[in-house]
Amino acid sequence: MNDTPHAQLDWDEQGQPLSREFGDVYFSRASGLEETRHVFLAHNALAERFAALPAGGRLCIGETGFGTGLNFLCAWQLFDRCANAEARLHFVSVERYPLAHEDLARALALWPELAPWAEPLLAQYVGIHPGFQRLSFAGGRVVLTLLIGDVLDCLPQLDARIDAWFLDGFSPAKNPQMWSAGLFAQLARLSAAGATLATFTCAGFVRRGLNEAGFAMAKVKGFGHKREMLAGHYDGQPQDSARPWFARPRWRPQTREALVIGAGLAGCASAASLAARGWLVTLIERHAEVAQEGSGNPQGVLYLKLSAHGTALSQLVVSSFGHTRRLLERVERGRYWEPCGVLQIAFDAAEATRQQRLAEAFPHSLLRLLPREEAEALAGVGLPAGGLFFPEAGWAHPPALCRALVDHPNIRLLSHSEALRLERESGRWRVFSENGLLEEAEVVVLAGAADIQRFPVAAELPLKRIRGQISQIPATAPSQALRTVLCAEGYIAPARGEEHTLGASFGFDDPDLTPTAADHAGNLRMLEEISPDLAARLNASALDPHQLQGRAAFRCTSPDYLPMVGPLADASAFAEAYAVLAKDARQVPDTPCPWLDGLYINAAHGSRGVLTAPLSGELLAAWLDDEPLPLPRAVAEACHPNRFMLRKRVRGKS
Repeated sequence: MNDTPHAQLDWDEQGQPLSREFGDVYFSRASGLEETRHVFLAHNALAERFAALPAGGRLCIGETGFGTGLNFLCAWQLFDRCANAEARLHFVSVERYPLAHEDLARALALWPELAPWAEPLLAQYVGIHPGFQRLSFAGGRVVLTLLIGDVLDCLPQLDARIDAWFLDGFSPAKNPQMWSAGLFAQLARLSAAGATLATFTCAGFVRRGLNEAGFAMAKVKGFGHKREMLAGHYDGQPQDSARPWFARPRWRPQTREALVIGAGLAGCASAASLAARGWLVTLIERHAEVAQEGSGNPQGVLYLKLSAHGTALSQLVVSSFGHTRRLLERVERGRYWEPCGVLQIAFDAAEATRQQRLAEAFPHSLLRLLPREEAEALAGVGLPAGGLFFPEAGWAHPPALCRALVDHPNIRLLSHSEALRLERESGRWRVFSENGLLEEAEVVVLAGAADIQRFPVAAELPLKRIRGQISQIPATAPSQALRTVLCAEGYIAPARGEEHTLGASFGFDDPDLTPTAADHAGNLRMLEEISPDLAARLNASALDPHQLQGRAAFRCTSPDYLPMVGPLADASAFAEAYAVLAKDARQVPDTPCPWLDGLYINAAHGSRGVLTAPLSGELLAAWLDDEPLPLPRAVAEACHPNRFMLRKRVRGKS
């Protein structure tokens, strides 16, 4: 992942933006609004297609060049005017050089009539960093997936079916690298049958290239001084190269009702993403309220553990960070979350080297390297070293986020109900407690961390349970100087109310969740390593570990530290269907995956639940509703529950 600078703009005498990089305008000087409506809305017949959408129907638009967001806002405006109130709009757009927030606001101010749509966009326009970024509007009725990066890097990673294309961007003369056979092939790969396409240019090589890729294009009347433009449709068949064990299940439920087992962050996020799509969700929880176990800590950190090599985990973390950061705008700042920044201290030479590589690989808007003096000035306390600072990060109160996620009329919380048995009968999943049948539905989501292994269908998943204990340290007047979260081997957050959260311990073989003095003492030692100055401000040496308050809970992780999100297959049938892989791992059998129809999983988020669970809810809903994935296909596959069954087959294990 490379640094992605914001767009460098100049502004003309009419206050319109121009790209300094490409020496080109973002939209017609005559009228950007009317150009968009003529070129992209009219020539994709969007008014008619929006009006024809039934309740629960959706249309997916793909765009090259998000720019100022004008095309998106005009499409959303038209969708609001024409579409059924229960229809949905997906908009997927690529942008190499995203506008800075202040530039976006200045550009959108040119069109006051778009203010009702521009204001929500500007409110959500935070955490926009390289990779896939998912933004949600109008209660989930309108979804925007921004792919931040070069179009020829991003589109090959996208898994979607596009119904209408806005082929936009700077002109072929100004940006010839984009207008290429590689781009046209990707547009074809991603197109639904009969997908339409419109573009402002009528360049001959563009028309020929699109025709060769499978589009039937024609010249039509252009906008303003442009005499002609191109419009047409995809004349080929939809393409799908997914391997069968990662392919999208073809089974679809007859009713849009789902059961979600477990009301921690993973379960609440799954329920919220489904409810936003019109599903009626019953959330089954053994406790009285949501977020009573691993998601119940008073302060969780938006902690970005990254790699400079662009691993699947790093891509997941960056996309998840932006998504959670935007979701937190729903809860009360100060009381339930604070974007105070997170400082990862360079506690030894190896960590300092790692941080230097990260600073070279990621944009400064996401992270920046600080020497000790700057880090201390920013943190407000003395530190043993400088480190990496994440300015948009901070801490959150996970229970408040969970409550915000499930505050939806389509979600019913079934509390004091422990799911102990799961059976499928007559095409429906039935969930039983010790007192008998709890609920039944065609779809069930297992989101109960490692406890999902109690169900035979998930018993073979390699989940690990790790005990973690946090300590709640009474704040002092001097400790109130701490202004940012500090992380090293552990973390401490600025005071929330009258206490700081300090943690967390790691215990692999301890089944007891009673807080212990030994773990409190271990956390206090971590505090000394993080900041001896802060430890002194908190009078840590005088604190009695036997008297400290805290809580312990289990984290659930996988062997590769990636979550498990997606549809689940029958383990024994999988082994039989793909036995040939033990002899030749390069084989791709034609045998369809033996899915357990209607069974999905969202688990194994480890210590990153605040970060990864919410976006994983979107990923799960995309699998279930056959929508554009909110992550690169390779990352979604890296998180797929079937990956472990596949590895066992390749290694020849039963």
